[in-house]
Amino acid sequence: MKRPYVICHMMSSVDGKILSANWKDKELTNTFSGYFEQYHDTFTSEAWMCGRVTMERDFSGGVQPDLQPAPHPIAREPFIGDAQATSFAIAVDAHGKLGWDSNATGGDHLIEILTEQVSDEYLYYLQRQRISYLFAGKEEIDFASALEQLATLFPIQTLMLEGGGHLNGSLLNAGLIDELSLLLLPIADGTAQSPTTFEVSDYLKKGAATRLHLVQVQQLDNDVVWLKYRFRAV
Repeated sequence: MKRPYVICHMMSSVDGKILSANWKDKELTNTFSGYFEQYHDTFTSEAWMCGRVTMERDFSGGVQPDLQPAPHPIAREPFIGDAQATSFAIAVDAHGKLGWDSNATGGDHLIEILTEQVSDEYLYYLQRQRISYLFAGKEEIDFASALEQLATLFPIQTLMLEGGGHLNGSLLNAGLIDELSLLLLPIADGTAQSPTTFEVSDYLKKGAATRLHLVQVQQLDNDVVWLKYRFRAV
């Protein structure tokens, strides 16, 4: 299957927690907030991908989609909003809930990954915004199909997978991650039921634990450790 090389890039406490809002310490948060983007930029990639909740919280600004009746039925086929784009922000939005004030975030063209149950009104909204989209499943996201389409329709060879935990867990469960870049922060969270780097829903058929292969350990400032793993031995 043709698909991008997938690097999961995350930052977590020593107990695997990824929600910095739970730390309740502005000094801690400010100290470590720049690490994620700084080390993201060390990779050469054409795209990054997040789930709907992460996109809504950190990137869309809570904008509500301006839904209007579509002038005609809209076929469930990919839509390319900017054929000249070379960098991409990919939102996994199975039910079509995200709103945007433009067709890019941080200079990266937006691509929405949808299911076929999304309404024509929402598709018409995305078309008016010139936001690209593709369909990967009727009711649930088929990530293998999504990655294959991303590689076929767009110039995406390497993709940075950047949460949340359920999105990471879905690709982990499907065996679609090639590399893990983990910034391990010197914080013990201890919060009950807080999301972790990989979350696999109970209804998914999770197999045996996934074996990783360590390829790099680097101690950074402020007692941060940067770990790099591959998912397949080389």
